[in-house]
Amino acid sequence: MQNGKHDIATRFSPTERVVLYPGDCADLLKDIPRESVKLVVTSPPYNIGKEYESRLDLETYLRQQKEVIRECARVLSPNGSICWQVGNFVDNGSIVPLDIALYPVFAEMGFKMRNRIVWHFEHGLHCSRRFSGRYETIVWFTKGEDFTFNLDPIRVPQKYPGKKHFKGPKAGQYSCNPLGKNPGDVWGDIKQLTYKSKELISRELLNTIQKPKKLIERLVKASSNMGDLVLDPFAGAGTTLEVCLENGRNFIGIEINKHYVDLIEKRIKRVEEELSGTLFHTLG
Repeated sequence: MQNGKHDIATRFSPTERVVLYPGDCADLLKDIPRESVKLVVTSPPYNIGKEYESRLDLETYLRQQKEVIRECARVLSPNGSICWQVGNFVDNGSIVPLDIALYPVFAEMGFKMRNRIVWHFEHGLHCSRRFSGRYETIVWFTKGEDFTFNLDPIRVPQKYPGKKHFKGPKAGQYSCNPLGKNPGDVWGDIKQLTYKSKELISRELLNTIQKPKKLIERLVKASSNMGDLVLDPFAGAGTTLEVCLENGRNFIGIEINKHYVDLIEKRIKRVEEELSGTLFHTLG
């Protein structure tokens, strides 16, 4: 940053704190060096015809996703992780769970699934001919057996925090971890954003592309360390970027929608002010 203005970078550099590519991830992922990224966290378009995507037939959508996942696999470090958050593809009232449809793609590339996380929430579209959908899934894959998983930073409060052993050699000692418990693979404790949420950057993004910071923060803290490089190939509202800035991770984001890029830039500037200045670079 010079004279209060943000520099414009022209190419990828591993020394950059934040990189934002305004363009198509299918093209721009090729500029990222092999095995340079520790964690990929993203929520791609669900192919349901929202204003930020073109609805495709399922076969074409999965083929495009495969191309992006292949490039993510190339740039991911041997001990890296991918967290891919998706919902359901709906066609004439019939649903296809996208995580299940995409599983063979990850498996074919040698990834190992560590968890299928269900994010349960209370609000959404109301259905009249089937049960209303109230969850999305996050599939967590690792590239190998040596991977990062930090449990302590993401522990949640114990149900019975004061419970103690009542007999045996540990009698009188706490029977649970004082830092809290493992959050498990069903996350109902993270609430959706509402119109009153302070972190909502635009009302148009409610229940569409903007995810709660707590949701992304749990993934980032668990599967990366301070100073690691995190990639979001579908940056959307920039939530992953903000989480990375606040938690000492470096970030590469790719977003094709110019309007969303503008929103991300404003979000970065706000976070920079809160954090007393962080370098920001836009790759053109």
